[in-house]
Formats: sequence, structure tokens, C-alpha cells
Amino acid sequence: MKHNNFILLVVFCIGFVTTSLAQHKRYKIKNGIGIHGGITQFDILTDNFETSSSTGWIGGLSATVDLPHKWYTVSYNIHLSENKVNVIGGALPLVFQEEEIEYKMFTAQVSFLFHAKIVEDYITADFGPMIQYNSELELVDDSQENYFIKGYNNVLASDITDISKFNVNGAVGLSAGFPGFKLRGQYIYGFTNMLNKLNNNNDIDTFGGPSKFKGHQSMLVFTAMILF
Repeated sequence: MKHNNFILLVVFCIGFVTTSLAQHKRYKIKNGIGIHGGITQFDILTDNFETSSSTGWIGGLSATVDLPHKWYTVSYNIHLSENKVNVIGGALPLVFQEEEIEYKMFTAQVSFLFHAKIVEDYITADFGPMIQYNSELELVDDSQENYFIKGYNNVLASDITDISKFNVNGAVGLSAGFPGFKLRGQYIYGFTNMLNKLNNNNDIDTFGGPSKFKGHQSMLVFTAMILF
């Protein structure tokens, strides 16, 4: 229910702001709606664990505001995605055969992007801030919940699932295409420490590794967009 309320709030905000801008009378402002979907490569940049990125999916909506008299356009975007990341661990502590422990994470992202016109509206450079709500890290294979995380003597795979839920990101990328269809590539970096909540868990025994958890989201997104 919390997820549904958050998504409804975001959709309402996008619609409200877009309608407000559309009422400007001085210029011929063109509004549009976009539907997009694609794939993600998600990772967590951290010194606490050994990680590797994995492939997930993403989909969402965009409300675009084309400003013909400006060198840029703007858009309001909401994304829903399921992302995966691998953390190295094993069934036994210290001396074990390394295995990839796969986690998945659901995210809802809201972004406000500027689109600098490189070749009119056909190619743009995109950048802007993003707010993210995400779930905890969920083990794809529950049988690995008692695996030990490499770099620690006593940290289990199940110990690192409860990460910070709200994060602030920045997004940069390129979009290319025609008025009704575009391809977009983005890199999303997390400014906030998405592992910070683990530092409040006194039950985690960090002996053998760094005592403080710190990690930043790193995400590549490739999408195709249909504009109306």
C-alpha cells in the first residue's frame, strides 16, 4: 500500500506541474507524454563488499515540455524498475569457494531533467536531479541467506538486506531520435549512502572488515521511448 500511495502522489505531481506550465500564454509551449521501457545495469560502488552488476528492467512515463525559444527542453519522469546486483560470498567463513550472491531491488524514481539541444530536438544531452524510493535488497535464492559475505568473518547474506529506502541521485545521458520515437542512454549515480541504514544495526558483527558501511548506487539505463 505504501508503494501504491507513493506512485499515485508522483503521478499527481507530474500532472499538476505540467498543466501549470501549459497555461503559459507568451510562447507556443508544446507538451507531450512519453512511454518508455528498457534494461538496466545496476551496481553498488562500495569498499565493504566485492560486487558485480547485473541486468534488470525499467519502465515509466515522461511529461515533456518543449520550449522552442530556449536552448533546452524539460521533462518530468517517473520510473519503476527491478534491479539486480551480485555480492561475492560463500557457504563457509574465511576459507570458502567464492560464489555470487544475487540480490534484487525494486525502485520508484522521480526525476526532473533538462535536455540541451545538440541537434535541435533530434539529439539532446540530458541531465538533472532524481529522488528514489527503493525496497530492501532481496535475495533471489533464499538458500543463500546464511552464506558469509567475503571480507567479513561473521556477516551473513541476510544481514545486509535492510538498506536505506530514500536516496538522492543525479542523472546524465543522451537522447536521439525523431519527434515520436527516441532512444535514451543514462547514467545514474547515487549521491547518498544507500548502505547507511546498516550502520544503525547493532546486530551486525563487522569483525574482519570495515566497521562502517558506505555505498553509492551506479546504474546504466537504456530505454526506447514513444512520444505522444
